[in-house]
Amino acid sequence: MSLRILQAKARDGAAWVSRAFALFFKRPIAFSALFSLFLFACVALLALPYIGAVLVLIAWPLLSLAFMIAALAAQGGQAVHAGQLIEPLRAVNPGEVARRRTLLTLCGLFALTNALAMLAGDALDGGAFERLQVLMMSSRNDATQTEIAALLAEPKLRMALTLRSAGISLLALVFWHAPALVWWQGQGVAQALFSSTLACWRNRGAFLVYGLAWAFTLMVFGLVTGLLFALMGVPQLALVAAVPAALLFSTVFYVSLLLTYQGCFGSGESIESRVA
Repeated sequence: MSLRILQAKARDGAAWVSRAFALFFKRPIAFSALFSLFLFACVALLALPYIGAVLVLIAWPLLSLAFMIAALAAQGGQAVHAGQLIEPLRAVNPGEVARRRTLLTLCGLFALTNALAMLAGDALDGGAFERLQVLMMSSRNDATQTEIAALLAEPKLRMALTLRSAGISLLALVFWHAPALVWWQGQGVAQALFSSTLACWRNRGAFLVYGLAWAFTLMVFGLVTGLLFALMGVPQLALVAAVPAALLFSTVFYVSLLLTYQGCFGSGESIESRVA
């Protein structure tokens, strides 16, 4: 199946974000429930020793595809529902079964590469990042703050954090469109990864603006809520408001994945026919 990569304008990156918010508010409760259900499933999986974390990594590409399916349904005025989280896993006809097998292979590769990136980071920092996470979740007394400051001052940790972030960001771009390309376009694993990488590179200007638009949105929200709660005399409530805000922005981010896909590949019959 031939596939043409479109050339998005840089300003389209900001449009992807704004249109994602507009699409989210068409089905705010349904989209929020979809993301919350996935988080609850992740918590349940993480309770399983050893295999739980691996299963969560395997499930992550399925989440991005599920949100693309749900967002496409919302665009067409259809319902957003929990079944879309597992829609690719319920394949019945031979063509869909083959795509499901390819999709699961892609998920396994995503889990493997991310696990290797995290292990490489751990090897570089000698487990300092893990200790930092534990300290940040513990009680915030003076001794804890001193230990956190000492860890952050370690050059080895800073280098490992930089390399870890760079590696995970690179993997995110490689896998960005891959689940949809497998499911909607019937591409193999290698072809989907190549097409995803090429699309992100060709449209790097749009993706840069997309990232800046998200950073600006989060910064404005933080400044406005901090100012409002400070004027109300309860600045500590800003941290409380950050939790639901994080869920909201995370959900809208996943809604925006469909807009980035359509900006790079369009929305032809090969997509539309699979939602009917």
